[in-house]
Amino acid sequence: MDESDEDDHGYQALGLRKIIHVDMDAFYASVEQRDHPELRGKPVAVGGSAERGVVAAASYEARKYGVFSAMASSKARRLCPQLIFTRPRFEVYREVSRQIRAIFREFTPHVEPLSLDEAYLDVTEDLKGIGSATRIAEIIRARIKAETGLTASAGVSYNKFLAKIASDQNKPDGLCVIRPGQGAEFVAGLPVRKFHGIGPRGAEKMAALGIETGADLAMLDHAFLKAHFGNQADYLYRAARGIDLRRVKANQARKSIGTERTFDRDLSSGPVLREALDNIIAIAWEDIAKVQAKGRTVTLKLRLSDFTGMTRAKSLPSPVADRTQFAALGHALLDELLPLRLPVRLMGMTLSSLESDKAVAMVAPSPPDGQLLLL
Repeated sequence: MDESDEDDHGYQALGLRKIIHVDMDAFYASVEQRDHPELRGKPVAVGGSAERGVVAAASYEARKYGVFSAMASSKARRLCPQLIFTRPRFEVYREVSRQIRAIFREFTPHVEPLSLDEAYLDVTEDLKGIGSATRIAEIIRARIKAETGLTASAGVSYNKFLAKIASDQNKPDGLCVIRPGQGAEFVAGLPVRKFHGIGPRGAEKMAALGIETGADLAMLDHAFLKAHFGNQADYLYRAARGIDLRRVKANQARKSIGTERTFDRDLSSGPVLREALDNIIAIAWEDIAKVQAKGRTVTLKLRLSDFTGMTRAKSLPSPVADRTQFAALGHALLDELLPLRLPVRLMGMTLSSLESDKAVAMVAPSPPDGQLLLL
């Protein structure tokens, strides 16, 4: 990093944020390789088996063969005959995630976890007075490596959209910085597939419309995007210009608790969707159990390959008793929707109508706008 890039001249007047997106590298698979030395350097799939199920995570060695999360295990085995399957250990991943978040909170209380393996940090006002988001990201990555034995990639920028894109640029074990004034140009050169939320089917639809890059997307007006992409139009219009007005959401009152996941490959068959739902239920219930949340409403969320959304919910007269009941309700809601007209690109499960105060807070609120920006 050129030290001149740390010059604060002119940034204070911009009123921009300093955002870091940290994303662990092949998290589940990397934990397994860390804890089982015999797996290191080998293609590993977490979840599923050689005969059935879906891959929950794949090591980088497996990805070289085209093996990705949410892929049917049988297909993964065909692509990589030497693939080693291992059972997921969510309690271990959860503990490692807690270690990593503790590191984040040494630098800022403004942390927005997205999942066990990634989070946004707003370091506009960092607790250690370092002042440079780039330097903070470097220190955090080094601390994670030293304390967990795992690698993380990070993106640094002035909004969440750009920071998330940046974190994916130099994976694994990389750092990318997009500075003020560089966002629109950076996005213009990206394939649309790199935009968060645009999967293979979405990219195919865009290609059919002549949209290959961020520059192509930026040439289209909002009306065109609305006609072809519905409620995704606002996001696409802003993203193509490197604009994102969202704040890092910390210490927000939660009306629901759960998880959702965008798949690397769209899922279509009933058995594969049910297997994917089981993985999501396992992760969601760990969050629910951790805060001892009690809720009466279970909601299943799906987003199809054409970006249209579907939700189904079931409310009970009393709180959901346990994971078994939570899972049964989720599968019943999925069964109501099958067969689907299109493949699924995103799936989520939440528990709402909460009665537990412990499910309210994540961390402290975001700081005010207008602070000095040193990326």
